[in-house]
Amino acid sequence: MLLPVLFALGAALSNALATVLQRKAALTVPKSEGLRVGLIADLLRRPVWLVGIVAVITAGVCQAVALATGPITVVQPLFVLELPLALVIAAALLQGRLSRAGWLAVGTVVVGLGVVLFAASPAGNRTQVPMTHWIPAVAVCVVAIAALVVAALRRPEGRGRAACFGLATAISYAMTAALMKTSMHTLDDGGITAFFTTWQTYGFALFGVCALFFLENAMQSGPLVASQPALTLGDACVSLALGITVYAEYVRTGWWLVPQLLGAALIAAGVLALSRLPLARALATEEKEQPGEGTAADAGSAAP
Repeated sequence: MLLPVLFALGAALSNALATVLQRKAALTVPKSEGLRVGLIADLLRRPVWLVGIVAVITAGVCQAVALATGPITVVQPLFVLELPLALVIAAALLQGRLSRAGWLAVGTVVVGLGVVLFAASPAGNRTQVPMTHWIPAVAVCVVAIAALVVAALRRPEGRGRAACFGLATAISYAMTAALMKTSMHTLDDGGITAFFTTWQTYGFALFGVCALFFLENAMQSGPLVASQPALTLGDACVSLALGITVYAEYVRTGWWLVPQLLGAALIAAGVLALSRLPLARALATEEKEQPGEGTAADAGSAAP
């Protein structure tokens, strides 16, 4: 179990680093009201952006190894650490400062995650999944995503719309991970040819692209305090459900559900507090603001 945990933590750290580096690069290029063809060309001349792309690739490789060697019910919940890690890195690289309340929120997420994983004690690592498991899982997730997108589009810009897109992103990420896990086992068993001829490979690529698209819409639709909790908790919960129903993994039940719910509540409270920080808003917004401004006074405030 140590190997998938280490690679999952590496993926979360790499994703967090990529977020900060790409944000740092975006602050150095000319802004435009619309789509600008030369944006990528400008970013390509920024070494920090290129390092961010390397971090994205590293995160993908680490996640693939983690899913190939461990249960999805262990790997995916560890990604809740991505936001805390991103804020810690941002505080160092963007000249911001994480307040006492921010550090408390980081600790709350870490403790909550530890409680959940200890109480649940996920186990099982099926390598092959029959189509009788895949068909209903994919169908339910696609219908849920479609319903959330329709609900989002019917709402004006704001918290409700951002939360719907955030949850659609979470389901897409969870399905990406579930399909990637099978693809990695196929690669291990049958080689590169089998990898590129199995439908799960193209499935996880498609869901991954959809996740990125929904994420951009979530960020543009409303405050981070609305989309981030839906994304973070939704990904963990849907991944847990897919691990149990698709991969026949299992977690402890009975009275163990009490500490599991307590840990989930701690994670939710910590993520909500972190998403309210000015430093978190600086990572999500397109405005060229100074992350360090106001952190001493209102780093834990609730004004999105």
